[in-house]
Formats: sequence, C-alpha cells, structure tokens
Amino acid sequence: MADEKNDNEATESVVAEAEALPKAIVRRVVKDRLSQLSTGSEINVLRDSFLAFSESTRIFIHYLSATANDICKESKRNMINAEDVFKALEEIEFSEFIGPLRDSLEEFRQRNAGKKQSKAKETNTKAKRKEPLLSEPSEGRNKRQAVENGDEDNSD
Repeated sequence: MADEKNDNEATESVVAEAEALPKAIVRRVVKDRLSQLSTGSEINVLRDSFLAFSESTRIFIHYLSATANDICKESKRNMINAEDVFKALEEIEFSEFIGPLRDSLEEFRQRNAGKKQSKAKETNTKAKRKEPLLSEPSEGRNKRQAVENGDEDNSD
C-alpha cells in the first residue's frame, strides 16, 4: 500500500514537471510586467510567488484550452482555431483580453506573411537557377553540366 502511494506521488511529480511552464520565461514575464507597473521603486518577488504565478498560468491555459476545445467540438471540428480561443475567452469572462490578443495575432500574421513571401521568392529564384536553358546548344549544356558536377575533362 505504501509502495502504491509512493508510485502515485512520483507519477504526479513527473506529470507536474512535464506540464510546468519554463521558469525562466515566467520569471522574465513577471519581472517585465512588474517593472512596467512600478513607479521607480523596485519590487522583489519571492520564489514561492514565481511558483504561484507559474501554476496559476498553467491552470488558466488548461482551462482556456479545454473551453476552446469544447467550442471546437460543438462546431464538429477537430482543430482549434483563433476564433475558438476568442469565444472561449468570452465564455470564461476574460473578454478584455480579446482586443489585445487580436492585435497581437494580426501583427504576428503580418510578420509571418513577409517571411513567407521572401521564402517563396528565394525558392523561385533557386528553382530558376536549376532549370536548364532551352536556348543553350546541347553540347554547351552537356559541358556546363559536366563542370557543375566536377566531371569536366580538360583534354580539349
């Protein structure tokens, strides 16, 4: 019976550690936010406070994702999208987060759209370089391919 209890505690500990948010990120977010709110005086945060911030954030994320998942299932879909998260925030009475979250999402999408466009241009440029030139005579093309492959015969 004692062995079972120890096994359950060990399992719960491993699960809790796997679900825990990265401590460094939680610490940075809390300190950044507190520095924005404080008026010149430095606020010290105890170690237990960071643990409380981390645990409450983890629980909030679980609650929000479960609510968004329920909304998604009601719509007979298998993938949660941003609108599901917005509706979930409204449902759990955190609608004040929706505006800033929409703004952040739009900024993220614009930043990634620029990255996608530059990546597509780069891919097109590389593909064009690899296409054989149609106007090139076959003998010249064969020599060019031999040079590119390192098979050029210097006996000419």
